[in-house]
Amino acid sequence: MKKDIHPKYVKSVITCACGNVIETRSTKPEIRIEICSQCHPAFTGKQKYVDTEGRVDRFQAMVNASKVKAEGKKEKKTRVRKKKASQDIKNILAEQEQKKSEREALKKKKELKKNQEEAKTVKVSKLAKTAKKTAEQNDK
Repeated sequence: MKKDIHPKYVKSVITCACGNVIETRSTKPEIRIEICSQCHPAFTGKQKYVDTEGRVDRFQAMVNASKVKAEGKKEKKTRVRKKKASQDIKNILAEQEQKKSEREALKKKKELKKNQEEAKTVKVSKLAKTAKKTAEQNDK
């Protein structure tokens, strides 16, 4: 082992919140703990509420503060959502009307093209008939 790189291993005193003192060896001379084998419910068989530093109270206060803050935000969001919902519905209806009118315009264009093509075929067939008649009359 290299010299002077390892921590010192000294006698240590472990003190529990219940008052129990345990002597052992460690790299730290003094250690404070919240619960030990003398007061832990698993060893004693008694149910005990363990909160030495008020951590549970702090957590409860933090949770309550976040709930109050969230309720304030929730009220604002519902107002905004109602406005947005009505605007969204108006926008959707306007888009649907626009699409409907576009579809109708496309139908009309298709019908016009179809009618124009039919008119062309009718003209061509009439011209073909007249040309056939004139050809027959010229042959006679």
